[in-house]
Amino acid sequence: MPTRGTFVETDEKFRPPDADRPNAGPGAADEAAEPRASSWRKSLVDLGAAALHGLAPDVVLRAEADVRARLARAPVRLNAFGYDPWGFHPERAVQGLVVTTLLYRYYFRVHTRGIENLPRGRMLLIANHAGQIALDAAMIGTATVLEAEPPRIVRGMGEYWLPRLPFLNVAMVRAGSVVGTPKNCVDLLENDEAVIAFPEGVRGMNKAFSQRYVLQEFGLGFLRLALETDTPIVPVAVVGSEEQAPSLGNFRPLAKILGMPAFPLVLTPIPLPTRYSIEFGEPMLFHGNPHDEDRIVEAQVEQVKQRIRKMISSGLERRSGIFW
Repeated sequence: MPTRGTFVETDEKFRPPDADRPNAGPGAADEAAEPRASSWRKSLVDLGAAALHGLAPDVVLRAEADVRARLARAPVRLNAFGYDPWGFHPERAVQGLVVTTLLYRYYFRVHTRGIENLPRGRMLLIANHAGQIALDAAMIGTATVLEAEPPRIVRGMGEYWLPRLPFLNVAMVRAGSVVGTPKNCVDLLENDEAVIAFPEGVRGMNKAFSQRYVLQEFGLGFLRLALETDTPIVPVAVVGSEEQAPSLGNFRPLAKILGMPAFPLVLTPIPLPTRYSIEFGEPMLFHGNPHDEDRIVEAQVEQVKQRIRKMISSGLERRSGIFW
């Protein structure tokens, strides 16, 4: 087990933390099956990938080269088949990161501040959440890969209903995300991973346009986990995401039918190319009993919330417009 604040890069085989459990999360069952895939299937996939690669414009090829070079330097521990304990697979992650890199550089034109504040070892990134779809999370994760030294893979805490979606459930695991259970979060942090969480949840992501940059109620779970694992909290403020998809509100009846937490009534078919600004604040380390009464934990959560609120206000003051 790596010590606090250090990284271990190795090709040694290891057993995932939940290897003995019958249900170790999405992707666990097929981890052993994938290396046994038939040769004709692999050849067909490789042929298709090569054909698409040959048609890709230079901007895409440059993005892919940058992503591969950065991932090669990221502190990850892989088994003999190229997976980490939670199903992350760098080669699979490259595909998604190329797409988010293009969005990061050319669509949202992200400006990042304070990336040097990311500590080595475990950390819990806590950010405001908006935009109807989790592009803000994708841009934060892309920033930590492209801008941080060393590059860091940010582990997202996915909603409980995401594993029920075909294809997306495996894709999110291969890209580094997990279902947002306390057990998964503790395991990741105790293995010195970087975990991102949005305490506003769907309250923030699917809020109406009139409520943009108004922080919603924060859950207390992230602070309890930080106390339990002695993990520094890095406050993150995102400016730009809250105008990318103006919404009139949440159509709850349809959301209930689809089994989703929300169904926003957006005014645009695709997110608008707003100019993103992402600021990483100085780490905050809290001490105390993770099982304290809510009123005690709420006071600590409020400190994080106030820090993010102040960073958002500064970001709004710095920008000259929504799209530039």
